[in-house]
Amino acid sequence: MKKISLTIISLFITLGTSLAQKPVMYYTDSSSGNPVAKDPKIISFKNKYWMYYSVPGKDGAGWYIGVASSKDLSNWQKVGEIKPGANYEKNGLCAPGALVRGDTVHLFYQTYGNGARDAICHAYSTDGLNFTRNTTNPIFSPKGDWTCGRAIDAEVVAFKGKYLLYFATRDQAFQVQKQGVASASLGTNFNRDDWTQLTDSSILAPSLPWEKNCVEGASCLVKGDYLYMFYAGAYNNEPQQIGVARSKDGITWERMSDKPFLSNGKPGSWNAAESGHPDIFKDREGNYWLFYQGNNTGDGKSWYLSNLKLDWKGDQWPHTQ
Repeated sequence: MKKISLTIISLFITLGTSLAQKPVMYYTDSSSGNPVAKDPKIISFKNKYWMYYSVPGKDGAGWYIGVASSKDLSNWQKVGEIKPGANYEKNGLCAPGALVRGDTVHLFYQTYGNGARDAICHAYSTDGLNFTRNTTNPIFSPKGDWTCGRAIDAEVVAFKGKYLLYFATRDQAFQVQKQGVASASLGTNFNRDDWTQLTDSSILAPSLPWEKNCVEGASCLVKGDYLYMFYAGAYNNEPQQIGVARSKDGITWERMSDKPFLSNGKPGSWNAAESGHPDIFKDREGNYWLFYQGNNTGDGKSWYLSNLKLDWKGDQWPHTQ
């Protein structure tokens, strides 16, 4: 594959060889009876940081969204939950994406447990905890013979005069997970009729050996002339690992490397089974952080959330500090 001429510094992450050697941030939620928190999304709102994440119900059914807050991005306290509140959410909701516009948090999430009918929904809040559902929900699902019609893992980002909605979908055989994109104007209320699907094919599909049959969990950040996408390759625990691509138009993407940016940990480490579902975040001081999920059981019974501080200055390719 074509390589981008950048200074790429390999990751050397010493997380220890046992669970006793944990990273500074090591957050989970035991509401279901097991320690499970997945799919982190971080925002800065009202002088503190907020994290939205996925939590399973009892026996793994009826997923919902947990809410935690922090002053320092390392120590988090759970402050609320977003449970199913509409008929289309009755089987669950999860995989939150979020952005702040003015004095309002806009949450983008997927319905869960409906197979090919799962779709992207929108809700908004002025306190970060209590959300009002968009009356046009679900607001987006893809069309065309390249997709089964499912949309999950929403990420909405403003780029070059419009909002771009990235989502993961599957092929019609429901085997291969891949990325699509839609757009809306900057003045949108994020209603269903505001979104236009921009392509009739995937914008980023698995093609590298480590990505296997899945590219999902896009998290995007604008830096310079580029939109960077941190994404999860391979399904959970295969292992899932994190890659990075960049684009000048939000549609055509080139991978930064044919290797994962963040691999799963060594045997015995807390993230030996995967390092997955990224969220790239720039804090109030201008520092860059990569949030992600990990576990070492490989059986779906535990997931923890952590972060790594990135050294990303000028045009230098980001690496861990």
